[in-house]
Amino acid sequence: MAETSAIEWTDATWNPITGCTLASPGCQHCYAADLAATRLSQHPSRAGLTRRNAAGVAAWTGEVRLNVQWLDSPLRWKRPRRIFVCAHADLFHEAVPDEWIDRVFAVMALAPQHTFQVLTKRAARMRGYVSKLDIYALEEADEWRDADHRVACDDDPNGSPAWHAQTAALEDALSAARTCLEAGKPLPNVWLGVSAEDQQRADERIPDLLATPAAVRFASLEPLLGPVVLTNIEAKAGAGIDVFSALEYDGDPDEDAEFGTSVLDWVIVGGESGPHARPMHPAWARSLRDQCTTAGVPFLFKQWGEWGHAAPAPSGTRGKYAIASAPLGTDMFPTHVVPVDFYPRQFSLFGGASVMERVGKRAAGRRLDGRTWDEMPEVAHAHLS
Repeated sequence: MAETSAIEWTDATWNPITGCTLASPGCQHCYAADLAATRLSQHPSRAGLTRRNAAGVAAWTGEVRLNVQWLDSPLRWKRPRRIFVCAHADLFHEAVPDEWIDRVFAVMALAPQHTFQVLTKRAARMRGYVSKLDIYALEEADEWRDADHRVACDDDPNGSPAWHAQTAALEDALSAARTCLEAGKPLPNVWLGVSAEDQQRADERIPDLLATPAAVRFASLEPLLGPVVLTNIEAKAGAGIDVFSALEYDGDPDEDAEFGTSVLDWVIVGGESGPHARPMHPAWARSLRDQCTTAGVPFLFKQWGEWGHAAPAPSGTRGKYAIASAPLGTDMFPTHVVPVDFYPRQFSLFGGASVMERVGKRAAGRRLDGRTWDEMPEVAHAHLS
């Protein structure tokens, strides 16, 4: 957890819960699990939560841990910031009880100066929880009751001006959250998102996200391991349609969200980093950029990851290069990336469009076609921009 963060799309991380399990191929080289197994292996928040598999790769055990000592941290951070919630866990993991989630949401409701970014791979559980969220669940959380008690006791004539100012802010937050939730509206400072690494995972998770009440809905397509067409998402069974666009909707806005009325407000794309990183095809990133710009949806290109564009120079280093195929755009010949031993001898053999080289995250950078893409949703929390 940190009051600042190097992650390009957030300002800080907050880890009231730690621990997870692998949900899909994108989790295979989880940076958080590796950190918990190395530098933080003896920290009380991480100790015993990971183990290494036969290949030596760190993996979560499935145990989750509530870090009570960090729960109220955002209430002490006065400068408004974007906060990535549970960066080293999944808030909606099946082992996390609803009571823990209630406490996290209570803190988010009491800190309207911040924008909280919640990212999950368990979209169905998020939908179920958030769709039923009401003020009564939050009022049972210790953090909410402590705030309520503090406001009720603010009749101390010897209290400092700063104390009274903070208590007044809490009172305003309590009142605003009650009004919002009693009206059946989502908390305005909580953004909900799903992580998806390929089309299958996008089809599985995005429909549930778009049916979840949220001030902002976003998708993080990182690590991007295959092409994703956001304008052709497979609809849930019983929706009455086969596919829909997660970026545009031109029908009746009063129709049910499951039929496509809700769309993504933001898309993040990035390649994989780390020693075992898999290369991202340039065409996959460009396609998503083009889909978003056409629909007017903010697009953020986070990074190329470990693999960048190769300079045309021969090398005999095994595992250093990969061929990115020409984008033929058909199901029979989809874009793909093929690791090779040498460059450029094998380039034409695989119908290559470009060559990717393992150069490291810093050298690969985060420019896509000559520019950085740092677009963000335009929302009421404009002071964060």
